[in-house]
This record gives sequence, structure tokens and C-alpha cells, in this order.
Amino acid sequence: MSKLLIDVGSTYFKASSHGKIEQYFRNFDKKIEDDLKDKCGEIIKSFEKEDIHICSSANGGLNTLIIGITNSFSLKFATSIAYNSGINIIDTILFSNIKEYPIPTELIDVVILVGGIDSVKDVFDQRLSNYLSCINYSNIVYVGSKKSEEFISKNVKDIVVLKNIINNKLHVEEEALKEYLTNLYQSDIIGKEDIKELYSITSNQIFSTPYIVNRSLENLYKKFDVVDPFILIDIGGATTDIHYSTDLVTDNLVQDSGYDRLVLKKLGVYKSRESLVYSAKNNEFVYELLNYLNVTENILEEKSEKATVVLMQLSIFLVLFKVSAKHGGYITIDVEKLNSIIFTGGITKVLGYEDIDKILHFFYKKIFGFSQVPKIIIDSDYEIWTIGIKE
Repeated sequence: MSKLLIDVGSTYFKASSHGKIEQYFRNFDKKIEDDLKDKCGEIIKSFEKEDIHICSSANGGLNTLIIGITNSFSLKFATSIAYNSGINIIDTILFSNIKEYPIPTELIDVVILVGGIDSVKDVFDQRLSNYLSCINYSNIVYVGSKKSEEFISKNVKDIVVLKNIINNKLHVEEEALKEYLTNLYQSDIIGKEDIKELYSITSNQIFSTPYIVNRSLENLYKKFDVVDPFILIDIGGATTDIHYSTDLVTDNLVQDSGYDRLVLKKLGVYKSRESLVYSAKNNEFVYELLNYLNVTENILEEKSEKATVVLMQLSIFLVLFKVSAKHGGYITIDVEKLNSIIFTGGITKVLGYEDIDKILHFFYKKIFGFSQVPKIIIDSDYEIWTIGIKE
């Protein structure tokens, strides 16, 4: 049966029907529903509500702060689960040093408290309550020692208590927390008033676009000449998402899926432009890269088509650098083993093959000393999200 597929992005609407995909630049002075009906009203009217499927990446993901007892277990386990649930981690705090940490000024969507196996008690004390009283957060969840639940429940308002993620053998138990975070991420996407209004158009559940794209990975071979191992990089206006096989992560703690995703909220090119420029200025290789691209650092302050191209190129480099062993972040992907890199999202409207190829050659030569780069696949027609939403 024919279906209408709609993706509400931070910058564009995408509508797919009868094998054809149309893209529309959003009018940010209008509500999403009104803007969508203005641009796609006729085609929407031609479909029944049950045949219209919608996904959205318009909100840009959730911020989380993790407070744990140890780096080696509680923070490590909770961080891995959060990343694999599509959550943006703004900071991790070792509880023993909590008084030394600065108070976050931004709103935190979810705070995760974790620490200790179930037989251990008194892992938190009044220092936790004092710190939490100073920060602004929307949700808070506890996934630590069972014997500390009473203290946590009495001293932390509106706390959600879930099964401990650390079992007695010091292994990760991710199911409860991952489901909670995934549902929270989902609720955030569809809970926004603008997005909720789209249920006037569809009778189906509205999904987050990163979730839909991740669902498409195992079926990419149906439309693209992709060679394993590969990663998919989705660079949009607000966020950058990396979708990857768990085989590419050496220290992979989450085992229930063949593919996971990492959301980088501060590397979008339009809504996250300032943080992208900040990240670029603080990277040790970027000024050499700008010279390689025959531009000066002044390009970072410009508002022009050329500047947008360069920022897109920088975002590719920064993404690959952030997940490489050279950077040593929480998630390290074996990018040196890749045979293919697939690019989708707003980047495909700005960069051509040569623009991307130039960045990959710089990255692989500079970081690994390689002269060869993975095969580049560009999803120029925005087909990938349609594969996932159909499945």
C-alpha cells in the first residue's frame, strides 16, 4: 500500500510518497503543523491518517548529568548506556569530589545517579542533596545499590528508582535504564506541543528520526553499495548523529543490538553553530586543516555559503576525531577499520564528493598515517530514514 512518510527536521521537512522525496525549508515563524500543511497540504489530504508515518529530529536530543561512585564501574556503565540511548552527556561527576564540581548553568533534562552493588549501603550522603538543590533539572533516575534506595527516595524529590545497572559480579545490566532513557528521549520528541499537534495528521506513533535511521542500518544494502564495516554520519542543523556497528567498539558494554548511535548535540551547523566553532577553535589540528583547505581562521566568523561549506567539512573532521582513539572519549570507534562511511542529513545539500573526500584524506593521513580512505557514500536523496520508517 502507498504511504506518506514525513520527517520533521530542525531545518527541513522531508516528504516521501510514491517513490519520490520532496524537501522544504521550514518557516520558523510558523507552527510546525501550519507550516507543514502550507507546504504539503494537498498531498497530506490525499492519504488516510493510518497511511501517514512521521518522525522528527526537530528538538535535538536530551542533556544528561551522571553522578556516580566510581569511574571504573558506575560512571563507565551509566555513560555507555546513556550514549547508546541517544542521550547527550554534558558531564560526569565522581561523587567523592562532588563539592569541587561547578554547578551547571543550563537546564539538565535528566540526572542519573548510580553506584554500588546491591549489597553495599551508604554510598551517598547529604552532599548529594546539597548539590542537587543547586541545579535545574527535569528528570532524575536512580540505578544504584538497593540498600541506598531508602536514603535516595527520602532525600531526592520526584526520583525514579529502577533496577541497579551493576550486578553482584560487576557486570552491566542495561535493560531498565536504557528503556527509561529511550522512552524519555521519545517522549521529549513527541511531547513538544508543535510535534503533538501532528497527531491531527497521523494515527501512527511519531518516532524520533535517530531511532528510525538506526533501524535502517541492517537494510541499507537494499539501496546502497555499502561494504562492512561501516558507520553512518548524519549531520543536521542541530545535532550530529553517528550510527555504528557494535563490532567497531572495543569496550562495548551494551550487547542487545547490532547497531548503536551516538548523538553529538553541539556539532550541528545551524542551531549549534556557535558550539561547533568553539569546538573547532579548541582542536589542535583545525588550524592546519583550514590551511589545507586554503582558507584562514576568519572563515569561522563569516556568514556565507563558503563558510557553511567549511563548517560542514570541519564537523566531519571533528566527529571522526571525537570518536577516534586519538581523542580517547567515552565511546571509541575503530574508524581506522572502516570500509565505508555513509553521509546523510543536511550535509548532503551542501557538500559534494570532493569536499568530503578532501576531509577524509586529511583525517586519515594526519591521525593514522593512511593514504587510503573508506568508500564514501552520500545519501543525497535522503532515502535512509524512509528505509527505517517503512520497516
